[in-house]
Amino acid sequence: MNQQLETNGSHINLTATEISNVWASYLKNSMERRFFEYFLAKVEDVRIKQVIEKMLAKNISNMEELTVFFQEENIHIPRGFTEEDVSVGASKVFSDTFMLYFCYDITMLSMSTYPSALSDSSRNDIRAHFQRCLEYSTRVQNELTDLMLSLGVYLKSPQVTVDSQLDFVGHYVYLNGSIGEPRPLNTAEIANLTRILHRAHFSKMIYVSFSQLAKTKKLKKHFSRGRDALQNVIDMLDPILKEEDIPLSASGDYKMYDVEMPPFSEKLMLFFVNTCLGMFCFTMISQAMASSLRSDILLALNQITKDMKKFYGSSLLLTIQEQWLERPPQSVNKK
Repeated sequence: MNQQLETNGSHINLTATEISNVWASYLKNSMERRFFEYFLAKVEDVRIKQVIEKMLAKNISNMEELTVFFQEENIHIPRGFTEEDVSVGASKVFSDTFMLYFCYDITMLSMSTYPSALSDSSRNDIRAHFQRCLEYSTRVQNELTDLMLSLGVYLKSPQVTVDSQLDFVGHYVYLNGSIGEPRPLNTAEIANLTRILHRAHFSKMIYVSFSQLAKTKKLKKHFSRGRDALQNVIDMLDPILKEEDIPLSASGDYKMYDVEMPPFSEKLMLFFVNTCLGMFCFTMISQAMASSLRSDILLALNQITKDMKKFYGSSLLLTIQEQWLERPPQSVNKK
C-alpha cells in the first residue's frame, strides 16, 4: 500500500503537480513500452538486446507502480498506448545501431523530466518513485554510453585547443557575432551547437522514417514538414562551426529498411515526436540560449524557437483533430 497518512492518520491527497507528473510519466512509459517491445523482437546484437531487456523490465515495473497511484487516488488510468499501437511481428525497420540511438534518446528525455518531477513532489511515496526512476535512468544512460563507445558509434563533442589564460570580458564587442570579425566560439557555445546539431540529425531521420511508415497523406505530409524543419536547423547552425574549422562528429548509423507493414501506429509515432523530439528540443534550445553570448547564435536560436513552436503547435492541433489527445485530469468546474 502506497497511501500516505498525516500524523493524525488522515490521508494525504496528491497535489495537482504530483497528479500531473504521474499522469505524464504513465503516458511516457506507455509509449516507451511499445517501442521497447518491438526493438526487443528485432534486435540482433546481443549486447544491445540485453540493455533493451533491462529497459523494458524497468518500464513495466514503473507502470505497475504508477497504476497503484491512480487506483488509490480514484483517478482514471490513462489509456496510453496498447498492443494495438505496435506490431512486433512486422519486419525490421531500423538497424541495431539506430535502435540503440533510439533507446539513448528516450533515456535523455527521462533525465530531463524525472528531476523536476522529483523536486516538485512532496509526498514521500511519489518522491521515492521518481528517485528510483532517476537513479535507474542514470545507470542505464551510463551503460548505453559505454556500449556506444565500445561499438564506436558514440557522437562526441569536438575537442578544441583552449586558451587557458585567465581573463575577464572588457568590452561589449565580446557579444558581437554579426558585424565585423566575431570572436572565437567559447566552449559553452560549441557544446550547445554540437548538442543541438547531433539531435537535429537524429530527429530528422526519425521524421524521414515516420513519413515513410505513415499510412495517411496527412501524417506523411506532417512528418515530411518535420524533416524539412530539422534540415533548416542544421543549415542555420552548421556553418557557425564550419567557419571556425570546428569538426562535428559524423552522423550516426541511421540505417532504415523498407517494409510493407508499418510496425507503429500513427498515434504512437506522433506522440513520440511531440514528446521525445518536441519537448526535449525546447529544453535543449532554452539551455543554449541561456549560456550562449554571441549575437549571431542567439538570433539563430531565436528563429529556430519560432519555427519549432509553429511546427509543434500544428502537431498538437493534428493530435486533437485525430482525437488522440487524452484529456489530463482537471479540477472540478466550480461554476
